Amino acid sequence: MSTLGIQALRAACVAYDVLDYRYVRMGASLAANAVGLPHEMVLKSLVFHAGDEFLFGLIGAEAHASTRKIGRASGHKYVEAASPRDAQRVTGYLVGGISPLGARNRLTVLLDETTAANEHLVINAGARGTLVRLATKDLIRLTDAIVADIRVG
Repeated sequence: MSTLGIQALRAACVAYDVLDYRYVRMGASLAANAVGLPHEMVLKSLVFHAGDEFLFGLIGAEAHASTRKIGRASGHKYVEAASPRDAQRVTGYLVGGISPLGARNRLTVLLDETTAANEHLVINAGARGTLVRLATKDLIRLTDAIVADIRVG
């Protein structure tokens, strides 16, 4: 399957591996289990609403993102999780398949610094049941990600 995320990687000449799995329900932990990878390297692609803009928060499957820390890292006073409807509208992807790769709108991306310590990360490719594994440095470069502490705790 060729998703918009995979097309974006191809266009940027970035090395990646496609990991397909049977999508049953939403959840990065379920995806990590399905492809047999550690939860800390499989990302949740979370969308947040901050003032008049939306942001991506990328964090390992088992971790929880702090809206306070996301606000601090992005320069916003108030940040909240976007509604599923807004997340789908601004990214062009269905919830459960959201990715910053090939999204409809280019949003500010915040990547959790603990998660970024992995040499490779796995992220949704823009379709439910399709992931891509790529070098962390390539993900940061492609998305212009801000690496920051966005983790609860």
